[in-house]
Amino acid sequence: MNILAIGAHPDDIEFGCGATLLQFSRRGHKVFFFVATEGEVGAKEGLRRKEEMNAMRFLGAKKVLWGGCVDTNVPTSKELIDEIEAVIKEVKPDIVFFNFSDDTHQDHRAVANCALSATRYVKKALFYEVPTTRNFEPDVFMDASSVMQKKVSLLKLHKSQIKRTRVPKLTILESALACAMFRGYQARVKFAEGFKAVRFMLDFESDKL
Repeated sequence: MNILAIGAHPDDIEFGCGATLLQFSRRGHKVFFFVATEGEVGAKEGLRRKEEMNAMRFLGAKKVLWGGCVDTNVPTSKELIDEIEAVIKEVKPDIVFFNFSDDTHQDHRAVANCALSATRYVKKALFYEVPTTRNFEPDVFMDASSVMQKKVSLLKLHKSQIKRTRVPKLTILESALACAMFRGYQARVKFAEGFKAVRFMLDFESDKL
């Protein structure tokens, strides 16, 4: 399958669905990223782009497509919808993951709303959560127990962001582990990633999910 993960910033994808993408990649599926901004507000120019490229290689993704939007100023616009639609046309994804629309960060909301429109003909589209997500109630889970340490290693590649939680003595790595353990408890496994289905069409005419 072709898997497309969409994020507003470098590291959104890794936090929200990194373990799931690691499992898809190691089973031979093709993973692609679309990242709307380079996260330039959160680090010196070019650093987060470099971190994202390192993460892509670690995960085994095929390509990162960059959106060219400005960090903290991503628009909810026809232009961004068109851009995501062009990526979908290029990648031809069987599954798309993207930010959830209820979020305290304006970029996450904008990407979610534009992706929601752009994926209207995709048979499997799912929201993922990040630390700023609100009111997230997953209805699809992926067991992350076998790859959780690899997910932590993946997040460590975003070195500039590890301590940028704005919560005293809490790193992004600890946040990811806590989230995965809670979602795992809900799914009755040790660690899990949770998703909210926009659409999840079962296809019995093929060998796909």
